[in-house]
Amino acid sequence: MKTYEVRTHGCQMNVHDSERLAGLLETAGYVDVASLPERPEAADVVVFNTCAVRENADNKLYGNLGQLRPVKQRNPDMQIAVGGCLAQKDRSTIVDKAPWVDVVFGTHNIGSLPALLDRARHNKRAEVEILESLETFPSTLPTRRDSAYSAWVSISVGCNNTCTFCIVPSLRGKEADRRPGEILAEIEALVAQGVVEVTLLGQNVNTYGVEFGDRQAFGKLLRACGEIEGLERVRFTSPHPAAFTDDVIDAMAETPNVMPSLHMPLQSGSDAVLKAMRRSYRSKKFLGILDRVRERIPDAAITTDIIVGFPGETEEDFQATLDVVRASRFSSAFTFQYSIRPGTPAAEMDGQVPKAVVQDRYDRLIEVQEEVSWAGNRALEGSTVEVLVATGEGRKDAETDRLSGRARDNRLVHFAVPEGAERPRPGDLVEVDVTYGAPHHLVADSGVRGGTYRVRRSAGGDAWAALQDQPEPGRPKVSLGMPSLGKPAPLAAAAPACGAH
Repeated sequence: MKTYEVRTHGCQMNVHDSERLAGLLETAGYVDVASLPERPEAADVVVFNTCAVRENADNKLYGNLGQLRPVKQRNPDMQIAVGGCLAQKDRSTIVDKAPWVDVVFGTHNIGSLPALLDRARHNKRAEVEILESLETFPSTLPTRRDSAYSAWVSISVGCNNTCTFCIVPSLRGKEADRRPGEILAEIEALVAQGVVEVTLLGQNVNTYGVEFGDRQAFGKLLRACGEIEGLERVRFTSPHPAAFTDDVIDAMAETPNVMPSLHMPLQSGSDAVLKAMRRSYRSKKFLGILDRVRERIPDAAITTDIIVGFPGETEEDFQATLDVVRASRFSSAFTFQYSIRPGTPAAEMDGQVPKAVVQDRYDRLIEVQEEVSWAGNRALEGSTVEVLVATGEGRKDAETDRLSGRARDNRLVHFAVPEGAERPRPGDLVEVDVTYGAPHHLVADSGVRGGTYRVRRSAGGDAWAALQDQPEPGRPKVSLGMPSLGKPAPLAAAAPACGAH
């Protein structure tokens, strides 16, 4: 019995790709090492699904590979594979730096992994295979999902933008869109398996449809998701402010199962820096989008990405970012210190900001965002929220005797279960009152204080419960990939859905 382990770094796209890699390996006869009651020193196959966005991605990979070198020396039959964005970028450099690696594959050929492992084993040498463009959309590959009740669904891969700090377009390629019928068929199949929440994935979801000539395809897709019976929650990530249009806001507001949460990457509040980043919007347009979203969806929680210390950023530029952060009232922000990525235009720019200055600005940004996040969460105290119960969300649940999950607006909620009351399963939904808004989460102890506590059992909870006798309780078995459905006509404009948030 051969075992495998997939180690994932990076974005949600990589997380979803890792589900495909797990599905491929299990289809090829491997067993997840995490499912064994007694685990060996290392799996027979260890796969690193890498990210190349941040500077420490390289250090993290080679550090991990170095730790495995003595393990492989003790067990020469063990195989190590490196895939993902860093593999696409560095290619044969990985084998030069770590000659004990057996397979290197890129973002466009994850389906080749089992064959490459077999070839490396047979030929007794490293196999490096990097394709320059996507040949098979990942949705056609088998999948081993991590969750019984929640799933990722790719609607596109690649990106047509040319942001000067980003290396992703050169690694993932130009945008390639799936046809609406394929996406909806996959979602319907997932719902039939008990999934109650899907997250639509794309490097830039709101340009979806560019490949088949429909600029309003994404809004139509959201509305079509609203027609799928049994689908409780629809999320998406990530849009781009430059291409975000009012028809998408209308679709969000008018489709009840599209959640009132929006991730809108700002990157910088300085127009000068945005121009240098080649982000084709300015702070006024960005804030205007948020105003329109909140006008139509008053309870929307908006998150963002921000880069501090981009080349040429002045103190005045940084202050402009702080101003936009305060005005935007983000519920949370993913904040990054700029790091040089070879191969990007920004890497060659003058005015690289000293590390100490970047650190100082980063700390000040965190302080401001913490204040904004905490104020937003405190404002929710006393309100009733619907929580989709999840596993792994609450690290201290055992200590606090609470359960955890996500509210409709994607805020993390830790809630107490009254003694003797029905205990929800992961995948079920619970209504509770917020009793305390912390900076990074909500606490809802209303149930033990005589307040709101209502449990609604769901197909997601049923799906989770049905998997408790598996080697990895709650984790679905491998599902086959979606067959291609050809190229049907794009979605017709849908009538506005009844109801609102």
